[in-house]
Amino acid sequence: MIKKGFSMLNFRTCIQYALVGALVLGLVPGAMAADDYEGKVSGQGDYKFRVLQTRDILPEMALKFLEKAHGGFAVDRREGQYETYFALPGAGIIQISPDLSSAKMVKTDRHPRNTNLHNTTIWYGADGTPYLSFPANDDSKVYTTDLEGTLLSTLDAPTDEIDFDEKKVNGYFAKGERFVPTDVDVLDGLLYVTTGYSALDYVLTATVDGAEQPQWNDLAFGGKGRKPGQFGTGHGVTVGPDQKRINIADRPNAEVDQFTRYGHYRNTVALPEGAFPCDVDFAGGYMLVGCLHGQNRDLGAPIYLLKDANVVSTIIPKAELGMERFQHIHNAVLRVIDGKLYIIAQAWNPGDFVILEQVTD
Repeated sequence: MIKKGFSMLNFRTCIQYALVGALVLGLVPGAMAADDYEGKVSGQGDYKFRVLQTRDILPEMALKFLEKAHGGFAVDRREGQYETYFALPGAGIIQISPDLSSAKMVKTDRHPRNTNLHNTTIWYGADGTPYLSFPANDDSKVYTTDLEGTLLSTLDAPTDEIDFDEKKVNGYFAKGERFVPTDVDVLDGLLYVTTGYSALDYVLTATVDGAEQPQWNDLAFGGKGRKPGQFGTGHGVTVGPDQKRINIADRPNAEVDQFTRYGHYRNTVALPEGAFPCDVDFAGGYMLVGCLHGQNRDLGAPIYLLKDANVVSTIIPKAELGMERFQHIHNAVLRVIDGKLYIIAQAWNPGDFVILEQVTD
């Protein structure tokens, strides 16, 4: 019985705080420590992986908002750096240490902190200064900060005054339709923005110059459809390691479409049937693809490791590693440390976090 004066709202609030505390302390399912997964591996051949780190390494503030995870990672691959960044709505930016042993909060401006940042990219100005850019899908904006979380610029939705090369894009914004950015990346001063959560589904571009305000550019390409160079949902964008190809994760079409920097379609990397790729990452000659779904959804979502456009390993955190919250994977990135591969991944709905280590012994 609830005592007089103690409202149901207060009761529910207490329960919510108790659950958060239990998650932090590891008292509920899904909050297991890395040692609890000992002996479990996933993958094939030389590319099997085990759990190295779980949510335990995240700061308490991040743990409070981890269930809302709906974003992605960016690795600072400069020599001597190798920090990894991501963000959680309500918490802000988190930085993972180069050795993958710990993580800390980055004090984040309130505007990007209090909304969902659907992915993360790191890029560098002409003088080498690093910047983080985030597509805020709910805010219809792209935020850019420094590595200390200070907001430097905001790219707002295009207006009907912007003259893109594609008539469909101009018509879309002339009708007042929503700008819904899902990912961003930068190549040679041009910001590429996917819009897969909208009927538009084009890649838009804007010029960026350090901390200066970005300006919309006329280049736009893609569009919704099943023809080569079109998207079912253009969910993620990643500049390839050759600094020439723009890679678009086309979620329902189970493929990664590749374009020149000018938006000319060049190639498609096919993934296993039923894959829903959210984004791709490159390191050490490999492509890593985190997927929302796989062909067998009962197993949870897969992570594909590719070499020379061929899948060399399929990692399934839920079914094979016991990571129960990894029913859907929203993003994964690859690190190579002393010749060994490491995967940093996050789940969506509910959110979770894991770092996997290649098994070499």
